[in-house]
Amino acid sequence: MTAKADLTEEEWQQVLEAPPSAGLVVIASDRGGSIRETFSMAKAYAEAHREPGQSELLDEIVSARPKTDTNFADSPVEARDRWLQNLREGSAMVEQKASPEELESYKRFIVGLAQRVAEAAKDVSDSERQAIDEIAATLGVEAKPAQ
Repeated sequence: MTAKADLTEEEWQQVLEAPPSAGLVVIASDRGGSIRETFSMAKAYAEAHREPGQSELLDEIVSARPKTDTNFADSPVEARDRWLQNLREGSAMVEQKASPEELESYKRFIVGLAQRVAEAAKDVSDSERQAIDEIAATLGVEAKPAQ
């Protein structure tokens, strides 16, 4: 099993940035609801923290405070591209250091978090669905169908 102790501080930061980056990609994809969507992201972390056991690495990730660069000072497109790059880097780091099962849990958590953020409002918009599909494609997994 992989744990935080198996990673350098820089590697750990890369791993931590991917999940909230996915949430920000969804939040930025559609206007409105960012407060509700942010609470939904926090709730996904809290629920995963209450249900440990998928992997030691994921347990440590959801126990840590989510953090990523939320700066929109550059253009929204550049921010989105930066967040997608965070997904690639975090996933690549987990792939290098962890088992295939841990990598799969990590990716499922990220896509599930993105889905939860989109579902914070009553309906998932087309732009949010596209953001989730892009997140899943970036991670090389399938997104759940829209509900």
